[in-house]
Amino acid sequence: MFESVIGLEIHAQLLTKTKIFCGCSTAFGSPPNANVCPVCLGMPGALPVLNRRAVELAMKAALALGCAIQKTSIFARKNYFYPDLPKGYQISQYEKPLAIGGELGIPAAEGTTRVGITRIHMEEDAGKSLHHGFADSSRATYLDFNRSGVPLIEIVTEPDLRSAADAAECFSRLREILVALGVNDGNMEEGSLRCDANVSIRPIGQTTLGTKAEVKNVNSFRYLQKALEFEIERQIEVVSSGGSVRQETRLWNSETGETVSMRSKEEAHDYRYFPEPDLPPLVVDDGWVASVAADLPELPEARKERFVHAYGLSAYDADVIIRYPNAANYIEETVRAGAPAKAAGNWIQGEIRRKLKESGAEDMTVVPFAPAALAELIGLTERGAISSSVAKDVFEQMWTSGRSAQAIVEAEGLAQIGDESALAAIVDDILARHPEPVAQYRAGRTATLGFLVGQVMKASGGKANPKIVNELLRKALG
Repeated sequence: MFESVIGLEIHAQLLTKTKIFCGCSTAFGSPPNANVCPVCLGMPGALPVLNRRAVELAMKAALALGCAIQKTSIFARKNYFYPDLPKGYQISQYEKPLAIGGELGIPAAEGTTRVGITRIHMEEDAGKSLHHGFADSSRATYLDFNRSGVPLIEIVTEPDLRSAADAAECFSRLREILVALGVNDGNMEEGSLRCDANVSIRPIGQTTLGTKAEVKNVNSFRYLQKALEFEIERQIEVVSSGGSVRQETRLWNSETGETVSMRSKEEAHDYRYFPEPDLPPLVVDDGWVASVAADLPELPEARKERFVHAYGLSAYDADVIIRYPNAANYIEETVRAGAPAKAAGNWIQGEIRRKLKESGAEDMTVVPFAPAALAELIGLTERGAISSSVAKDVFEQMWTSGRSAQAIVEAEGLAQIGDESALAAIVDDILARHPEPVAQYRAGRTATLGFLVGQVMKASGGKANPKIVNELLRKALG
């Protein structure tokens, strides 16, 4: 029997307006090679200047994860050749990173798993290679250096993870924290958040680490889990058949569901690290750290706990809302506008998420009406001014027209009928038209009450107050 040993390296682009060592824009989607200058193109004689905002964002991430900020850190040159690395080296940190230590808690079957953070260091991103064509005569590679020099942090965890599912959960929780901090936008499709996973296997009970393989550049929680599940099984099969696992870098192929060998895994000495001569040591004093710490927002786990205790949400509901992009802010504003938290949570998890899914969006910022408008709709329902079924129709019109719930109810005549005498007349008519269900109810088959309620609601155009309808029917049938 074997167990897997997994550690992650998370590469997160920092949300700065300009690159880490020059003034070029970091905007995504610009025309190829539009956001470049002599510094990020590695021209001879061009000197880097460190972006202060990038340092502050990196410190935010480190403090949120409980890391110790080192008062002095050193930038180094990581030497390797690749076409989209114009200088022939990457400016990174090696022996003295910005931050060390720290941990992250992730939920597990037996409570909480603590994943240690080895280090967080700063570095610049490389450019991007675009490959076109397959035949020898038409194959071409184009280089876009817009991404070259975009600031990154690399978060390196301890090998504390023991399953592919836990690794995916760890990656997900890290993303939540980075987005909540405003450090990273969490957009994995655009490549602003990427994950490398180091995985090895060993017999259960053994403490010595096995030979690891690195699964490179995974940008999806699901793909990370699938890639690690495949890689674990592959390594077990290799060892069980008498072979040895090679230390190598592998890529995940989502179409085949397999990892494939990319190259033998490099060691640190292969990169010939040495201190960057054009950048002085980064010195961070206590005052700077304190000012960054004072600016930290409420973190996802703390917010979840507050939602449970202050709003009375279940732990499950709070977790879903916290993890859905910008849903936590939306529900907070809806509650401040007067809506009960539970009702607001139900609308967000139900109808709003359904509409977002239909439109292919995930972020609550694209909801076409303000939280106060949702609070008004909830208020009409809670007061009994409209029924829950009518509320859904009103919601649909709010989504497409942008009008308020009150305006729609008034214009469409959708106000709920609560007058007992008016409803009693409808009830009497329904009972007279459906003698068989009436007889069945009086014979003990009380499930037919639901049918009769439905008929009354239909006759009233969905505007009858269901509670009053139930009371009137029970009284008449009894």
